[in-house]
Amino acid sequence: MNIPESLIVEQQDEILLVKINRPKKRNAINDELILGLETVFSTIPKGVKCAVLYGEGQHFSAGLDLSELRERDIVEGLQHSRMWHRALEKIQFGTVPVVAVIHGACVGGGLEIASACHIRVAEQSTFYALPEGQRGIFVGGGASVRLPKLIGVARMADMMFTGRVISAEEGILMGFSQYLVSENKGLEKGIELAKKISLNAEMTNYALMHVLPRIVDSGASEGLMMESLISTIAASSPEAKKRLGDFLEGRAKKVGES
Repeated sequence: MNIPESLIVEQQDEILLVKINRPKKRNAINDELILGLETVFSTIPKGVKCAVLYGEGQHFSAGLDLSELRERDIVEGLQHSRMWHRALEKIQFGTVPVVAVIHGACVGGGLEIASACHIRVAEQSTFYALPEGQRGIFVGGGASVRLPKLIGVARMADMMFTGRVISAEEGILMGFSQYLVSENKGLEKGIELAKKISLNAEMTNYALMHVLPRIVDSGASEGLMMESLISTIAASSPEAKKRLGDFLEGRAKKVGES
């Protein structure tokens, strides 16, 4: 696996830790890094059941590395945007759920990457922004599709119209993150969640990653049919039958039990 120096990948049992490693650039994203993410999430090692994505230094990612921008014609611009789409789809629709641990800047392209993950844990230092509107450009890495599903169209438009910066506290209320933790506790919480996710039945995790988003994007009747199909498939698996048997026979914990 050809991984750039801007990423550090470590496997801990069933968890894959993926660290964005450009701290001197506030983890700004260049083409090498985004292609590296595509490689990592296209080649998840056997036995890994969940991944945690986080950033080295003081920030998750301050967005696109503007120092490496070059002038592109229309076709090149389209191809570059589609390259981001292709890479981030490997995160969202890959083989394992991904927990993003966010701190400091989660801005522009960094927010686009975080939005492609399945769960987001934010530390108190986190702030979110989409400065593209003030720079005369538009998002191109999938934010216009993913972010409104998290926070709503009006909030995303507000961020781009006005340059509004959202704090970690506001972010959890708006839907940017599902968890808010104190400083330097994000990775610990991310790994804790990844371990819980790894205990799920493989079909359940697959359904949550690949089927649920498509149900949401479909019409009601099509969505209900997909729900029936995946529900039947999941319930018919040997693992599901064993888990249900364990619950009925008192070998599994009830909801709320520690």
